[in-house]
Amino acid sequence: MTKIAVLGAGSWGTALANTMAKNENQVMIWSHKEAQAQEINAQHENPHYLPGARLDNALQATNKMEEAVQGASIVLIVVPTKAIRTVSKQLAETLAKSKQRVILAHAAKGLEQKTHLRISQMIAEEIPDQFYSGLAVISGPSHAEDVVKGDLTAISIGSNDESAAKALQGALANEHFRPYTNSDLIGSELGGALKNIIAIGSGMLIGKGYGANAQAALLTRGLVEIRRVGRALGAKPETFLGLAGIGDLIVTGMSPNSRNYRAGVSLASGKPLAQVEEEMGMVIEGVNTIKAVVDFEKKYGLDLPITRALYQVIYEGKSIDEGIEELMTRPLKAED
Repeated sequence: MTKIAVLGAGSWGTALANTMAKNENQVMIWSHKEAQAQEINAQHENPHYLPGARLDNALQATNKMEEAVQGASIVLIVVPTKAIRTVSKQLAETLAKSKQRVILAHAAKGLEQKTHLRISQMIAEEIPDQFYSGLAVISGPSHAEDVVKGDLTAISIGSNDESAAKALQGALANEHFRPYTNSDLIGSELGGALKNIIAIGSGMLIGKGYGANAQAALLTRGLVEIRRVGRALGAKPETFLGLAGIGDLIVTGMSPNSRNYRAGVSLASGKPLAQVEEEMGMVIEGVNTIKAVVDFEKKYGLDLPITRALYQVIYEGKSIDEGIEELMTRPLKAED
């Protein structure tokens, strides 16, 4: 039995914690809200994030990070990008007090707004490497709502440390949940972050009444843009043809369970971004990530017409119809 701490009791953190608890690991999930932790312990539910889902009786929760991390061999961070540094700093203090060395992983999908750093880079800046033996990322096509129901799911664990990836793989694997490993941490993180942008565009198309042809075209050409960014930042191009790339893009760009997809649909109905974010009640990572990728386009001399068009629609007031027309009437070229 492995003791595992999951930091973050949102939908995805809860689903991953529940999966590992069902696998007979000793799992404790940390929430910064005492009432939420008590609800998970007493009722075995997390109704705000996963309504109607029954959690494994063995899953424990706490609002004290020290209690969650004490004795854990794996610590998994699952919080929004904007909270990564705060939680990482608190975790570093906790590990320093307990003099622990753990396998560290995260399952967040985004880039830091001002620095454009990946999640693992942010964590590495806040937690001294003396406190962890390896750093991994969980990515791939997976909606928490389906995972907690036992839907068949395959994900990818990216890490430069094979032993860290395999430890996490062993903790997660069961007959419903199949984790693969890969050695491309950069590509795994970028695939998870950049697909959110394309998913917003996919939702916009559906919201505007377009069909499967348009959606397939957008996702396919969106993948080309993701690979361009990945290549510029040192990722392995083949990573984007796997679960962390095209797999995650498909599920996020086509499922109503995707916040980014739903945001696109809402924006297509004419709602302003502020209203969409308020109604969603959860972070729409793609809205912030798009700023970073537009900066990458300029910095590395990339051609990212879909990303640029979405930025113009979201932040510069261009209409969706105008953006679509400009994309479809650009000079013709060979497929790349």
